[in-house]
Amino acid sequence: MERRRVLVTGEVQGVFFRDSLREEAERHGIDGWVRNCEDGSVEAVFEGEAVDLEAMVEFCRTGPSHADVDDVEVTSEEPEGLDGFEIR
Repeated sequence: MERRRVLVTGEVQGVFFRDSLREEAERHGIDGWVRNCEDGSVEAVFEGEAVDLEAMVEFCRTGPSHADVDDVEVTSEEPEGLDGFEIR
């Protein structure tokens, strides 16, 4: 089990980014959460197997069809043992 914290910038709020990430997380068996930040970015934490985490990070690079992603910052962290995936 590994953990990644992701910060996505660009036109990523109001385009179903969080809900799309939740659907992707469920598809890949990823635990964690996602939230909108005050500066217009989206922050997410993913916990799971490395191959599934990479799929989540790749999805963040494009997002849903109406998103316009400028940048994705990825940080590795120690897993906390999260259960499920929530939109905060």
